[in-house]
Amino acid sequence: MSRTQGEKLALIRDSERITKRQLTDLTGINYGTYHGYESDKSKMTLESAVKLFGHPRFNKYQDWFMYDRTDPARGQIAPALALYTQDETDSPR
Repeated sequence: MSRTQGEKLALIRDSERITKRQLTDLTGINYGTYHGYESDKSKMTLESAVKLFGHPRFNKYQDWFMYDRTDPARGQIAPALALYTQDETDSPR
């Protein structure tokens, strides 16, 4: 079973132990817009994805978010909290 975009965004944010407001302040994404993404009310735009995954704190989740894969040798991991859900990940964390 695949996770929704909103579920993945929430896992990333929760794994980083930050609020929605903190994430949007770090990335420059509008709070209301981001809330819509995380609640699956709207799909993330390319512009927002570039802002999120272009930030050094979140770049490590890009492959997992987009392709459901990790590559720890390249620094691409799954959020720590993703390991405690039903879906499996190939991340060694």
